[in-house]
Amino acid sequence: MTEVCGEKTVLLEVRDLHVSYGAIKALTGVSLKVCEGEIVCVIGSNGAGKSTLMNAIMAMVRREKGEVILSGKPLEAKSFRVVQQGVSLSPEGRKVFAPLSVLENLRMGAFSRGADKGVEEDLEWVFSLFPRLKERIDQYAGTLSGGEQQMLAIGRALMARPRVLLLDEPSLGLAPIIIKDIFRELRRINNEGVTILLVEQNARQALLLSHRGYVLQTGQIVQEGPSADLLANADIKAAYLGGGHGAGKTTKALS
Repeated sequence: MTEVCGEKTVLLEVRDLHVSYGAIKALTGVSLKVCEGEIVCVIGSNGAGKSTLMNAIMAMVRREKGEVILSGKPLEAKSFRVVQQGVSLSPEGRKVFAPLSVLENLRMGAFSRGADKGVEEDLEWVFSLFPRLKERIDQYAGTLSGGEQQMLAIGRALMARPRVLLLDEPSLGLAPIIIKDIFRELRRINNEGVTILLVEQNARQALLLSHRGYVLQTGQIVQEGPSADLLANADIKAAYLGGGHGAGKTTKALS
């Protein structure tokens, strides 16, 4: 693919994506781009279609129309193939394997890599990002705190050695101090070469972390741009950042 964002090549592209649940249209013509080395966020209210977007990229729900492209090649329609192609997901609600230990969860994340000799090195990398996981290496995942489970879910996704890491609501249900710690590590992960697509209801945190952002509303992208510009946008402040008089009037403000 020859398209670039500035000097960077487009790594992941979603083109005219449609997803339905029966008669309900969850996504209608969603298109976005993630450039190599970027953090891109998608913000929106509950029910906007953010998790559906992530699940469609991962082929966990059927793509009714449109395509998802990684480095010029379509992502397949089977989740394990998507992981093998270079995209992995830290899902909403963490979804760690509760009866397995921290170490076993992390090794499950590397399952698609087979006997890759780099797995042990990547384990140490994950432990350097989240030292608490190493302290709890033999502890059952189901007994971890919410913040520790989120660290584990991110670490497990990283163990697939993704070219693009998808993060679905990583701040969900966590205390502000834990959110701050996790977002700091997400920046470090990005600085170490992992491209990130983040969907997040905590719009302020997402925009502060990311380079560019998209606003998803009732299954459609209604606004996009550099994150700093979106943070300064009066309509987005009103709708998503607690900016006052326009709050709650999302459709009128942004459509």
